[in-house]
Amino acid sequence: MSKPVVYIDGKEGTTGLQIYDRLAGRQDIELLLIDEDKRKDPTERKKLMDESDLVFLCLPDAAAVEAVELVGNPATRIIDASTAHRTMDGWVYGFPELSGQQREVIKSAKRVANPGCHATGFISVVYPLVKLGLLPTDAAVSCFSLTGYSGGGKKMIASYEAADRGDELSSPCPYALTQGHKHLPEMRKICGLEKMPVFVPIVDDYYKGMATTVPLHMEQLRGVSALREVWQKLNDYYAGQALVTVSPLDGCAKLYANGKMDSDSLSLIVAGNDGQFTITALFDNLGKGASGAAVQNMNLMLGFGETAGLNI
Repeated sequence: MSKPVVYIDGKEGTTGLQIYDRLAGRQDIELLLIDEDKRKDPTERKKLMDESDLVFLCLPDAAAVEAVELVGNPATRIIDASTAHRTMDGWVYGFPELSGQQREVIKSAKRVANPGCHATGFISVVYPLVKLGLLPTDAAVSCFSLTGYSGGGKKMIASYEAADRGDELSSPCPYALTQGHKHLPEMRKICGLEKMPVFVPIVDDYYKGMATTVPLHMEQLRGVSALREVWQKLNDYYAGQALVTVSPLDGCAKLYANGKMDSDSLSLIVAGNDGQFTITALFDNLGKGASGAAVQNMNLMLGFGETAGLNI
């Protein structure tokens, strides 16, 4: 039996390079590479995409939409790492841990939208609370999410690593304060929330790693009255998952946002007391927040072990 053929459109970007790193040494796929002088040639890109069983799109939103239009082979399957298709009909949201059904849908999907990094953290916390009936769909939810600067792509990486950078880059930077962050629509839609969350993303002076935190009052929830009960519900929900786990309830008092650096898994940390508490998703913004998740989805779509080639 021939190996599945895979092509990364946009391999030169941060996400594309990270996907390539996870695939380059694998012997169970054939990885197509484009000539450097043709990487922006639509004719050559179309040729490679049409020759592929699966294509990763690691492109800006508008370019990802255009790339989908280039594909002429009806058998070619696509995983889009951009924001362009995450709330669009006809595309499957690539978060297998949402449910057993979601995982099965991904396996057979032709078009999969890879989740955003901040959205991954938020959804991993809020989705099960809503699904289990603990958090009402009309709840007013807030979230703050700390990320390393690699999430901003090559230009941001260059600015943070420049020898003559400004002093301001040594401090945390809350951004998108007008509540227009591009991950908000998927955060709301996938979780089934009636109200848009209040969201504060923060970029800081470290390369990668993410801590996405949702603060809650116990009175916002239904059917639970103690922190341990909330922890147990989440622990049961994610039982058996290889890449999303719930950390022991151990009175955690502080976290480091790069604590899952170089890992493709995500850990949930429940902390606080029976009155008010936080749930934090700790993961690598380039791992489970981007490239690791994309390879996980590819593994499911091509029939490989879900964690093949990933860093657990």
